[in-house]
Amino acid sequence: MALILHLAFVDQWEAARRAGSYRWSTRGKSLDDGATFIHCSRPEQVALVANSFYTDVTEPLCLLVIDTGCLVSALCDEDLDAVGITFPHIYGPLNLDAVVDVRPYERAADGRWPEVSAQALS
Repeated sequence: MALILHLAFVDQWEAARRAGSYRWSTRGKSLDDGATFIHCSRPEQVALVANSFYTDVTEPLCLLVIDTGCLVSALCDEDLDAVGITFPHIYGPLNLDAVVDVRPYERAADGRWPEVSAQALS
């Protein structure tokens, strides 16, 4: 089972559970607002993303653990910014049954978002 992760606001995840699918691309953008895919990360990329784009966040975050084999929408691994790093992108809504775990994601004592290891997901 190949796993990828998506950083989510807890309230948006809870709303998605009630709605039947998750549609948030990234912070402040959804598929309903014109975004074309849902940004995801491999475990070793989560802290980089969080510490780059979520530094001022005070609301609770969680990590959606996604089994790529259960996705209904297309998955592509892409380097859209031409920085030499590819990220997994889900082109369409995230079906809830592909989310095999939801984990709280909290800042470390130093105020930074922590690293996530692939072993911690097993």
